[in-house]
Amino acid sequence: MTGRYVGRRLLQVLPTVAGIVLVGFLLIHLAPGGPIIALAGDSGDEEYYAFMTAKFGLDRPLPEQLATYAGNVLRGDLGVSYIQGRPAIDVIAERLPATLLLAGTALVGSSVAGVALGAWAAARAHSIRDLAVTSAALVLYAAPVFWLGQLALLTLALRTGLFPVQGMTTAGGPETGLAWALDVARHLALPALVLASQEVAAVARLTRAGVLEELAADHVRTALAKGLSDRRVLVRHALRRALLPVVTVIGSRPGHLLAGTIVVEVVFGWPGLSRLLLTSVQTRDTPILLGIFLLVAATVVLANLVTDLVYGWLDPRIRYR
Repeated sequence: MTGRYVGRRLLQVLPTVAGIVLVGFLLIHLAPGGPIIALAGDSGDEEYYAFMTAKFGLDRPLPEQLATYAGNVLRGDLGVSYIQGRPAIDVIAERLPATLLLAGTALVGSSVAGVALGAWAAARAHSIRDLAVTSAALVLYAAPVFWLGQLALLTLALRTGLFPVQGMTTAGGPETGLAWALDVARHLALPALVLASQEVAAVARLTRAGVLEELAADHVRTALAKGLSDRRVLVRHALRRALLPVVTVIGSRPGHLLAGTIVVEVVFGWPGLSRLLLTSVQTRDTPILLGIFLLVAATVVLANLVTDLVYGWLDPRIRYR
């Protein structure tokens, strides 16, 4: 893998994100309705509506609005929230850390657990533990996230009291230090587990299939014939080669996880972007909607870039030019 390839891929990120933002801008602005009624109420007169439309530049031609917005984005300005009257980037930044914590924990946890469970099941194919892992993965993958969230809330939070019901921290609890971190971790555990459930199932099933295929390959039989231990053969010779398709799946999940946090955050009262997104959709707060859209688009594009780079590390035979 060369530095020239990495530089070229980074240059491709900008036009890709720009194209996605263009599509999002057009979809939002061409959709029926608008933010003026939400801003001015339904009891104003035409003169007041015209004033509010001009105030936010919504009376200008759509190409002019697009050019203005694109220029502002290049300067790091996402505009001002119609509803809150504050810079959209500040409003999003207040909620973003909580969402990134939830989605990042779910992504890392599901990736590690899924690979470990898939390899563990494949090591004893068609055994009781293999049947248990594949059956559990099938059930989790088929179960809707909102249903799992409600079930976990009723059983693990309300009935047993093992986990908090709502929020990110305990009201009146510590605000800094180790005690605060442990409090956040306790609140994070259940929503992250629910969000990661389907990801664990998908990664485990794919890992199991890949490892089984590699265990039947000639190079694995040769390694066993040389006297290498079963664990070494599984990890060094079978699992590493089986991870390429798994990395592809994991690399495509950040955008899906960010979307999934909307449901999980609502169920568990997690103070992330979900409530802000739902409110912005209802009020057509375009700067907030486009800011979140840009964030998700950039996350997906960068995740694909990282996936390509991980390919070269997992399989040195892969060379990018």
